[in-house]
Amino acid sequence: MSHGFARIATDKPLVGDVDSVVMASPSTSLKHSELTDKIIGVFYDVYNEVGHGFLESTYAEAMVVALESSGLTVEREVPVSVWFRGKKVGQYFADLLVDGTVLLELKAGRTIESAHEAQLLHYLRATEIEVGLLLNFGIRPQFRRLLFDNERRHIRENPCESVARVSE
Repeated sequence: MSHGFARIATDKPLVGDVDSVVMASPSTSLKHSELTDKIIGVFYDVYNEVGHGFLESTYAEAMVVALESSGLTVEREVPVSVWFRGKKVGQYFADLLVDGTVLLELKAGRTIESAHEAQLLHYLRATEIEVGLLLNFGIRPQFRRLLFDNERRHIRENPCESVARVSE
């Protein structure tokens, strides 16, 4: 079953029917690869320095400090509005937005769950941002890189249009 997103890079091999690529492979063809590689490096730096066991808010502050010291711009608690028929029907807040290009959703759980990936996917669907990173500061560091291309958004603009035409 397709959920309208692609997991492009992860710290784990193929899971289920979702395409994934192990991070050891070259990521130069990935959208915003230089930026996401830098963010993932900062994530591991923060994890190695702070460790696991703290609240998400602690990791968010540490990520802001580390990302800004790496020369990146960071916004915290970025509002994500959900619209239906011209009316705002929901309001959420993404943890971090880096350089106005990559959404970060931070977790401090035992492991990354499919619900965490779904949360980030929903944020990507509700914004014009195409790339998101799910970063887990659990017992061992984990990340997922998700993509929701703007081409796929055309389905939302015209719900009567066939999904097959979007990829043409």
